[in-house]
Amino acid sequence: MTNSDPHVFRWLFLLLLSLNLGISGYYRWRARSEEMIPRSAETGPLKLTRATFAIPGMLLLLTYVIYPPLVAWSSLAVPLWARWLGVLVGLSATPLNLWVLNSLGKNVSETVLTKSNHKLITGGPYRWVRHPLYASSFTLLGGLSLVAANWLMAVLAVGAVALFSVVIIPLEENELLKKFGDRYRDYQRTTGRLLPRT
Repeated sequence: MTNSDPHVFRWLFLLLLSLNLGISGYYRWRARSEEMIPRSAETGPLKLTRATFAIPGMLLLLTYVIYPPLVAWSSLAVPLWARWLGVLVGLSATPLNLWVLNSLGKNVSETVLTKSNHKLITGGPYRWVRHPLYASSFTLLGGLSLVAANWLMAVLAVGAVALFSVVIIPLEENELLKKFGDRYRDYQRTTGRLLPRT
């Protein structure tokens, strides 16, 4: 197999994407059966900001799977080992995603808002990192960018990290501070935002 054989990588890309979307979908469906906060409860600017990255990102991922020639202009020449490294990175994100979502349980939400019966989770991966769900998602996006050998996916992944770090996470943490007060402040002091605190 050479670097010019895209079919194997496209199938691996689809497998990684489907597996992680399936895991996420299952846990989100389960959490919605308990209580659901509609995205409409968020502010207009936040919804617009999220859509600015989410819609192009999902379209790019789906286009690569369905009809890659449409995004061939953003292909990146990477060595074969780097694409296989992307597969390993994507695979490593899958059990992490499962662990995070299982730890969150019914707290899973599509918004930055907290549920009425929201619990402060400090076990599992939350023992070290306050936002491991975002960290595992960014890991997956980075791996998929390498698998697809696509610089535009990589740019969108980096943009997502910046967007969440500057906008989404501070809003979410503000909501958690309102809900849990000093308990959350103490938790912030002992954990890292996206990576364990050293």
